[in-house]
Amino acid sequence: MKDSLIPGLSFEFQFQVPENKTVPHLYPESPEFQLMPGVLATGFMVGLFEWACIQAVNPYLDWPREQTVGIDINVNHVAATPPCLTVTVKGKLEKVEGRKLSFSLVAHDGVDKISEGTHDRFVIDAAKFNAKVAAKLEQYRALNPDDCR
Repeated sequence: MKDSLIPGLSFEFQFQVPENKTVPHLYPESPEFQLMPGVLATGFMVGLFEWACIQAVNPYLDWPREQTVGIDINVNHVAATPPCLTVTVKGKLEKVEGRKLSFSLVAHDGVDKISEGTHDRFVIDAAKFNAKVAAKLEQYRALNPDDCR
């Protein structure tokens, strides 16, 4: 992580909502979701916030060796966004505490403010992180040999 990654970094990210980012597409296995309105799903909105933050900080990392993972999110979702509208996420890096990055975020769909809140990410070494995840899976498989094969 570069020393130039400091609080105050502001960014903007835009995304036009396609049909496949609406509630019925969030978990196709869910019959309940299939009957829900075809508007931007909160789960996809959270992913959009993460994507915006990732793109904002990647120039300050040794990408892809260094990456960030989400560790906390606190957002509301106060207005529905149908497909075709473009969501604009405006963000600001509020704090850098070691490898923890804290952001404030606001999203607007061109008609309404749809969300605001905060998001924290943590800078990781991708190889070390992936090795820990693989070890965790192996530990699980040793305890549950008939699962996840």
